[in-house]
Amino acid sequence: MAAKTLIIDGKAVSAEEGATVLQVARDNNVAIPTLCHLEGVYDVGACRLCLVEVAGSTKLQPACTTKISEGMNIQTNSDRLRKYRRLTLELLFAERNHVCAVCVSNGHCELQTLAYSLGLDHVRYDYVFPKWKVDVTHRLFGMDHNRCILCTRCVRVCWHIEGAGTKNVAGRGATARIISDLDQPWGDSESCTECGKCVMACPTGALFHKGATAGEMEHDRDKLEFIVNAREKQQWLP
Repeated sequence: MAAKTLIIDGKAVSAEEGATVLQVARDNNVAIPTLCHLEGVYDVGACRLCLVEVAGSTKLQPACTTKISEGMNIQTNSDRLRKYRRLTLELLFAERNHVCAVCVSNGHCELQTLAYSLGLDHVRYDYVFPKWKVDVTHRLFGMDHNRCILCTRCVRVCWHIEGAGTKNVAGRGATARIISDLDQPWGDSESCTECGKCVMACPTGALFHKGATAGEMEHDRDKLEFIVNAREKQQWLP
């Protein structure tokens, strides 16, 4: 592929044609926050935290799905972007019931880490306090919709890494939620292979191992990336 030259935060860099802004930024040690991005699965631009400014456009562009082009001039950490990212995080916290102190992923949560990094010590919006149930019908795992941010990582790994197609999204707006099969209890799912990849992929404490207590859940996402890379390189073929 042809190489493209562009500017990120005032620094000239080059990358192969077809790469995304996020890929190029990370290859050049430029940090862009994300929640829905997960190495090894395709991007959907759901969380909007990776928005960047591109010279010549009045619209903010998601770095994870925006392909680079010759001569692009990109800003990744302007005052405008920091304002939007903080707003996005505040809305995520206000929309559901995130109580970090009693969460299984306390200390290992990407949402919590981003909040710390942006100095989010309060939320300016009214909390919705929805009444979401916790599904613990599965013999190994649980789903706490109160802590779900609808990043769809679990859906994408279930469909495109495990190939089971158990997880999906139902509803719209504030009523949207992750479901199993035809919106039945997870424990009644006939398609679930109990692989645990959805739990590995979750950035918060929404998906957890049953029996885990506050602060115990760590997500080993390196396993997912290893599986994808091994398949692409055909390492498991005889």
